Amino acid sequence: MRAVRFVPLLLALAGCVPQRGLSTSASPAGGAYDVIIENGRVIDGTGAAWFYGDVALRGDHIAAIGPRGTFRSARAIQRVDAAGQVVAPGFIDIQAQSYGNFMSGDGRALSMVMQGITTAILGEGDTPAPVNDKILALETDSAARAMAQRFTGPHGFSDWLEFMIGRGASQNIGSFVGNGTVRVFGHGGGIGPATPVEIDTMRAMVRRAMQDGAFGIASALIYPPNTYASTAELTAINQAAAPYGGVYITHMRNEGDKLLEAMDEAIAIGQGAGVPVEIYHLKAAGTRNWPKMDRAIAKIDSARAAGQDVQADMYLYPAGGNSFASCIPPKYAADGKLLDNLRNPALRATIVQEIHARDAGYDNLCEAAGPENVMVTGFRTPALQQYEGKRLSEIAAAERKDWAEVIIDFNIAERAGLGEILFLMSEDNIKNQIRQPWMKFGTDASAQDPATARGMTHPRAYGNFTRLLGKYVRDERVTGLEDAVRKASSAVATRLSISDRGVLKPGMKADVIVFDPATVTDRATFEKPHQLSTGIRDVFVNGVAVVRNGEHTGAKPGQVVRGPGYTR
Repeated sequence: MRAVRFVPLLLALAGCVPQRGLSTSASPAGGAYDVIIENGRVIDGTGAAWFYGDVALRGDHIAAIGPRGTFRSARAIQRVDAAGQVVAPGFIDIQAQSYGNFMSGDGRALSMVMQGITTAILGEGDTPAPVNDKILALETDSAARAMAQRFTGPHGFSDWLEFMIGRGASQNIGSFVGNGTVRVFGHGGGIGPATPVEIDTMRAMVRRAMQDGAFGIASALIYPPNTYASTAELTAINQAAAPYGGVYITHMRNEGDKLLEAMDEAIAIGQGAGVPVEIYHLKAAGTRNWPKMDRAIAKIDSARAAGQDVQADMYLYPAGGNSFASCIPPKYAADGKLLDNLRNPALRATIVQEIHARDAGYDNLCEAAGPENVMVTGFRTPALQQYEGKRLSEIAAAERKDWAEVIIDFNIAERAGLGEILFLMSEDNIKNQIRQPWMKFGTDASAQDPATARGMTHPRAYGNFTRLLGKYVRDERVTGLEDAVRKASSAVATRLSISDRGVLKPGMKADVIVFDPATVTDRATFEKPHQLSTGIRDVFVNGVAVVRNGEHTGAKPGQVVRGPGYTR
């Protein structure tokens, strides 16, 4: 872990001039503190009512908390005046996707920390580690292959976590192990069922990843190679995670026409493996499926009433986002041959027919949304960049092609690199979900920087948590502020057995945010997504100011966060 001192960094950035709301005094000794955040409305993350209080930090921990004025006579290097502000634990994003920012970018996670997110939990579907020869065999990009070889050892998963933090990160980082990675590690990229020997290999890999600090197994069952795993296989590998406190978290096999059946599968896997079940971004996708949300919530409540730990999380937008290639039946991506199959004229008519079908054996969200509700993003080919942010129906009309033909041709032209934003969900369902006591929140997005971002992206990358505080707490009063903070912080920490974060309490890690409840808001929209949130004034990660007065300080004090099975 890199030691980062708060004072030299801050004074260097400020030109040795104290900033607004910040005063300095002598160096701490004995009972003195590094930072005192005073005069704020403290919301401790437990769900308890707010109170006026002061929070004192020493090193990377919370040293003390008291009523307003408690530390008036105490010595502190830094004093932060939080009058008119809320002081809360930093948020924990249970579905972060900032692999690029942490592995090859600047590590600042700008759009995320400006939402008050201090900890990123990765892992949905696939992880860059651990790696073996079967994984390397499917990697054709030389740079990606060279990176992957870093994580081939017996503790490749831990090596990956430490690599990201070693580069410098403004957020803490932890991860599940991706189910797609588990499957390829044991079986390779093919569709067929795993043999008993391959299952044993997968289970051994899972045990090592859990000992390295994984929180459990994360599946994304609409995407290859995850989708090739059977219920029995998923149960078997989760059994290996169970003794280490593993959680099975899943982007289920279907979120639309077979939503309820997919929930049954997830619940059955949890029962069979003896692990808690967490459902990623719970939704009822497609207008025809909106009425199913009440039954979906009832399923979770019924499982919990029967003694099974089933919970869920969500993002706070009526649209989802993923790869444009996900509209293609996943069987065509087996063994890395998606583009070969799309280029095969003998398969074209069949693929078009399957894309149009309501039930072609996969969760076809493009069909559920309809082409008028699919926004296509990420164009790199100059001749196609005119279509950035356009709806699939518009593109099909301009190209004078069937919309399924556009999906095939554009995936070929852009080498399956396009994204899509799918307008699928009901605002009433979103509000109903927020109110559920077992709900948590995740961005399902990668960190962005407006200064360098290109093309369109989903606004959740910039505003998921500030949207919660502004739109759903302050403006529409869907839920109370204390409960919203709990669901964004301690609820995730409890879910993942992170014992030293998520609550403001002496002895806990000093992940603390200061925000204005009257002005905090998301500014990113679907049409103009690259806009940072406002109202999050200060963000401390492990006691170091990452955001101060609404500006990133450049600090990267993030630490690795590990699951309860960590043994090294």
